[in-house]
Amino acid sequence: MDRLTIVKVGGKVVEEPELLDRLLDAFTTITGYKILVHGGGKAATDLAARLGVETKMVDGRRITDLETLEIVTMVYGGLINKRVVAGLQARNCNALGLTGADLDLVRARKRAVTDIDYGYAGDVENVNSRELRIILGENVIPVVAPLTHDGKGMMLNTNADTIASRLAIELSHFYKVLLFYCFEKRGVLSDPLDDDSVLGELTEPQFLEYQEAGIISSGMIPKLYNGFKAIHNGVSEVLITNPDNFYKGRGTRLVRS
Repeated sequence: MDRLTIVKVGGKVVEEPELLDRLLDAFTTITGYKILVHGGGKAATDLAARLGVETKMVDGRRITDLETLEIVTMVYGGLINKRVVAGLQARNCNALGLTGADLDLVRARKRAVTDIDYGYAGDVENVNSRELRIILGENVIPVVAPLTHDGKGMMLNTNADTIASRLAIELSHFYKVLLFYCFEKRGVLSDPLDDDSVLGELTEPQFLEYQEAGIISSGMIPKLYNGFKAIHNGVSEVLITNPDNFYKGRGTRLVRS
């Protein structure tokens, strides 16, 4: 079975040119098929502030009203996506920038209101793996923004960690899939104040214990939630790491318990 590496990049890595350059340099060394999924939350938050739009987050997930939806569509589908594509082209890697609406790639439904109203946030319903496999077969690298659509003309904001996990799960039927969550830290920390306290391995019960204790919080929660979902649904390996270590296999490896 052919190998497919999916790298989800977020945090400061997509915001700071030096970190992004290091990530893309490392990404180009990966052999086999590959997909890059990106976030860009800080850039969206900064633009929202300049436009006078308040940003609201719950456990690392953005509350998306209509104004915020317009902002994230511009930032994720435009600025960040094309910056990454241009960086790959500069490294002689033929890349194609996509949102979930392009090629009907990722269809979602607007999240139902329960105790929290997330607004125009999308929960993934379907991944068009056929189109992705066609693109990969042409030696083109898909660069996927964290935007989906509902099939009725509405764009939806969907967490990039979730999209990376769902792509990995769907494509694991056709490839041996490795999923890397790449951000500015070297892995999951047992002490949030100590960057050297990287956990070499993490099980789901340990994750839940750390979350309950407040050691793991904010944006790390959706990473790990989706990472464990992937590892339990056919994905061969999930690693949380940074630009300097992901291609070396160093970081926090999620372990089936």
